[in-house]
Amino acid sequence: MQRKFEVVKLLVDPGIIAIIRTQKAAPAKPIAEALVAGGITAMEFTMTTPNALEAIRQARRAIGERATVGVGTVIDDQDCKSAIDAGAEFVVTPVCRPELVAIAHGAGCPIMLGAYTPTEAQTAHEAGADFVKIFPADNLGPAYIKALRAPLPHLRIVPTGGVDVYNVGHFLKAGCVAVGIGSSLLSAKIVENSDWPELTRRAAALVDAARQARMTT
Repeated sequence: MQRKFEVVKLLVDPGIIAIIRTQKAAPAKPIAEALVAGGITAMEFTMTTPNALEAIRQARRAIGERATVGVGTVIDDQDCKSAIDAGAEFVVTPVCRPELVAIAHGAGCPIMLGAYTPTEAQTAHEAGADFVKIFPADNLGPAYIKALRAPLPHLRIVPTGGVDVYNVGHFLKAGCVAVGIGSSLLSAKIVENSDWPELTRRAAALVDAARQARMTT
């Protein structure tokens, strides 16, 4: 397992966190390889994906230390512990679960707690979260992030939900340290057709958009 500071670096540079959520057991190895080929260095398998723990194991074996593999949609202690035991190097929750911070940090893993309001975001930060996941971000947009960070500039925000290649730059320019991207990156059609070249193309486009945005910030 990589050290915490190494995982954090992979999460924020280039700052695209692929969210892998599929209806059937995810073909973890080709997905992970395609994402890394496109320049993405962080990916999370959600606990709502069938056989998520095995997918985490397979992805870790496939990519080694070229990227970091984490777990998403964690809502209780057991899922958190099981995913870390399976090899997850970071933990993401959809809601604010402060009690999971100690579990993740005890295993040397950074954790991203979910939040929606300023109070929830600050609560997550005070609980020790390394990052605050603003979710769902699609109806809030970059303007909300900018407004949130005005009084709370210490928050390391990662918006998820509604982020795509067209607005990723706006979110990063608003002060986000990274973004979480799901269906606009890994669509059901790509998985159904095993179209891994298309996944690599989308990943590369997102990475390029993120880097361009940071160069002009």
